Amino acid sequence: MAPGHLVHSHAHEEDLPGTVNLQAAEGDDTAYGQALYPVPAEDPNDPLQWSNTKKSLILLVCSLYSFLGNCALLGPSVYIGLYSEEFGISPTKASDLVSYPNLAFGFGSLILVPLYLKIGRRPVMLGSMVFFCAGLIGASQATSFGGLMAARIIHGFGSGVCEALPVQLVNDIFFLHERGLRIGYYTIALCFGSTGPLYAGYMLAGGYSWQLFFYVVFAFAVALLILAFFVVEETSYKRADVLSSSPSPLESDKGLDASHTEIASVIPPRKSFAQTLKLWSGIDSDQEFWIMIPRSFTYFLVPQVLWVVTSFGIYIGLGALAFNYTFPLKVTAPPYNWSVTNSGLITIATFLGFLLAMPFLSSSDRLAAHLTRKNNGIREAEMRLGVMLPAMLIAPAGIILYGFAAENNLHWIAYFFGVGMDQFGALFYFSFTLAYAVDSYNANTSEMLIAMNLGKQAISFGMGIYLLDWILERGFAVTISGIFAALLLANNLMLLVFMVWGKKIRIFMRGTWLARLHKSTIKSVEVA
Repeated sequence: MAPGHLVHSHAHEEDLPGTVNLQAAEGDDTAYGQALYPVPAEDPNDPLQWSNTKKSLILLVCSLYSFLGNCALLGPSVYIGLYSEEFGISPTKASDLVSYPNLAFGFGSLILVPLYLKIGRRPVMLGSMVFFCAGLIGASQATSFGGLMAARIIHGFGSGVCEALPVQLVNDIFFLHERGLRIGYYTIALCFGSTGPLYAGYMLAGGYSWQLFFYVVFAFAVALLILAFFVVEETSYKRADVLSSSPSPLESDKGLDASHTEIASVIPPRKSFAQTLKLWSGIDSDQEFWIMIPRSFTYFLVPQVLWVVTSFGIYIGLGALAFNYTFPLKVTAPPYNWSVTNSGLITIATFLGFLLAMPFLSSSDRLAAHLTRKNNGIREAEMRLGVMLPAMLIAPAGIILYGFAAENNLHWIAYFFGVGMDQFGALFYFSFTLAYAVDSYNANTSEMLIAMNLGKQAISFGMGIYLLDWILERGFAVTISGIFAALLLANNLMLLVFMVWGKKIRIFMRGTWLARLHKSTIKSVEVA
């Protein structure tokens, strides 16, 4: 897009949510030969009209926040043995220092998402970062189990919004054809956060205590807070307001008293840099803060949303909790006898799994564009799903390998292969189930994100809270290679259901009371 050029498009969603007409008319801006959607307002302050540099910087900050939030959440999993000794508690009790903050991490969105709809994305993001920093410094000073738990819950709750905000901002500032790749960037950062135990383990190598980990994350969090202040502009924008008959505050300051026609035809100037730094943009009186919370639970009844919940919950429960709980305890005992310092090395397998999946981040966008062209410019939400087929089986195979390696004390390389295979598949399911759900139901996206965050954290919490007890009772093979692998495979095979019957499910859902409820409560406008 040339400097100063405003994007134009005639794309529109059909009567069926998730089906979009991307046929280009004369004068439309296009990508992959298709008109851009959503349709932006003719206003340089519309986030869809911002430069790619501006958008990329915002996405970078949000992604780094997701990385730090998850890194802080999961890093101390290598300290379970140390916490058990220091506080005189069992390893299962010590693992609560990861499990309960993980739960708070999900439930933070229950309050913070409605809040960012009410008062704006920018103040909530900056405020949550302050909360995050406060919890981290509290954890670094904790001297008791209770004190550490309280501080961990505070920083977990505060940073929980970092899982909803990136998806919301991608929805705010990027076009439909860009979302798969951009959500992929966010999920990469989210997933790399699970390498936190590696850094936490090696911080002990210099003879420092476990508190050093929280000091280091705190320092990075403060730096990111400063960067966010200067980079992340408010992305909430009501395109319907462009046609309002009331002058904007900026126009009122200049003494303009334009008519409805004049306002609609005059393109307002882009805000100055100083104006974009404003912390407060006012309260949105249209947003129903309290009713939004219970209403978000209705999205658990939407099949595509429920699939995101189970995908994230199971993969987090396996990758972030099961691997990080069991490997340090397993590898520091005979026959391996690794040091605690090296117990976080399993995250190298996580890193490699994600790294090998990264070249495929744009694959769903490209596949959907190809199938849209073949479909005469009509895009269906399911068109991106085909790229997930290999991952459908690779990830469960990795879980089976990991469980048998632990059961039979196989060479440590077997653990690494198992984790790498699982995490390779995880990135596909993290990125593309989420993009698919947002494509399918773009009304009230924020309420959908609340349901997703609550559900996935509850599932991962349930898988992790008694994991060590289950393994003691049933063994690694039954618990991980059997029960967990079966759950993962069942979840992954739902891909075939949505590929074949996804559109029919959307058609069915359109006629339900649930669809009428969501349609009647839409507060965000996609198309001007």
